[in-house]
Amino acid sequence: MLDAALIEKCADPSLKPTIVEKFVAAVGISDPLAVTVRSGGRMILVPKAKTPDEAMDTVRQYVGSAVVRVGLTQFPADIGLTDATGLKSDLVDPCENLCMGTKIFAKILRIVSDWYGRPTSAEVFPYIFDDAIYAWKTGQFEGKSVFEAPDPGGDVPTVDAGRTGIVDLKDGQTLDQKSRGGSHAAGSIFFQGPVADADGSARNASIRIDLSGLRSGAD
Repeated sequence: MLDAALIEKCADPSLKPTIVEKFVAAVGISDPLAVTVRSGGRMILVPKAKTPDEAMDTVRQYVGSAVVRVGLTQFPADIGLTDATGLKSDLVDPCENLCMGTKIFAKILRIVSDWYGRPTSAEVFPYIFDDAIYAWKTGQFEGKSVFEAPDPGGDVPTVDAGRTGIVDLKDGQTLDQKSRGGSHAAGSIFFQGPVADADGSARNASIRIDLSGLRSGAD
């Protein structure tokens, strides 16, 4: 768990502390010097940094040729860069990393919330939060780069993020949210669960759930 004083001092003030904690728990690493590198969908093993300089050496080695994430929030090292000379050691400073990471995540929450129609219902917020986490991890939402996308502005959703976006249907089956990555109509959420083909083999099927009633109830 993040230190409350660190959150108060460094996190984006538009995010509630509980949301900051859940964001870092979902995407981050407790080691502020942690550098993860992926290329072609595979993790590249890199030496564990013992000093900020060692961590930055690893970042410089791979940035531009691989996906490099750094520090507490696993911040994308290449945001706003044209070449490696623009890298700053702020990436491995716990306070600066949390500041930069939560600022970008707040923008992503606004992007996702805007797509959902900016609902205020407590029932909808878990889906917004989960999609924002997915977008942070992949860098994409609805086929667009969330790190480069303009900020739509407005308030950040602040409903409690304690729920995970998993829903129990009437039959008791729990299905994972499938509202990400594809093209679908605003006001709907997709869930994915296993079904059987005629030959008995398992496959995934999507279920659309209309959220328009939730949004109208929140207005």
